Amino acid sequence: MLTGFVLFYVGAVLVINGLWLLGKIDGREIVIINLVTASVSGAVVLHDAFGDEANAASIRNAGLSLLFCTTYLWVAWNRLSGADGRGLGWFSLFVAITAVPVAARGFLAASTGAEFWMAANWLAWALLWFLYFTLLTLRLPISRPVGCITVLVGVLTGWMPGYLLMEGAL
Repeated sequence: MLTGFVLFYVGAVLVINGLWLLGKIDGREIVIINLVTASVSGAVVLHDAFGDEANAASIRNAGLSLLFCTTYLWVAWNRLSGADGRGLGWFSLFVAITAVPVAARGFLAASTGAEFWMAANWLAWALLWFLYFTLLTLRLPISRPVGCITVLVGVLTGWMPGYLLMEGAL
């Protein structure tokens, strides 16, 4: 259930951030959803890493989830502070590089549709965070396509599956 809970908010933040990249909303308006998602995912990270039932797998998941939690907190900070985002861009490259072997490991170990789907999510997230690197650090003028991809990835890897997991449909 916690996976669905977190994915639901990851979907929300990616859709809203994508709309911001598309120029549909002001940057000040994305602060709240980024802080909420960072808080929600941060609470799950703490539970998984330090909870009574923490084990090697839950700690690994917490470490990987913290990459995303940190991203959302950093986005909020950049909007509040006026930072130009280059630091977040470099962090996004770190996330993208980390996500590639996570996806590969997932595909190699997958034996169910859900496991293949999660591996594909990691591949999509690797691509998305690499695009953030190119947008924020390399300063390529790709806000529009990155915004569209962010919305799409938000819906397909977060919002819809998170909702379905919370409803018990997945």
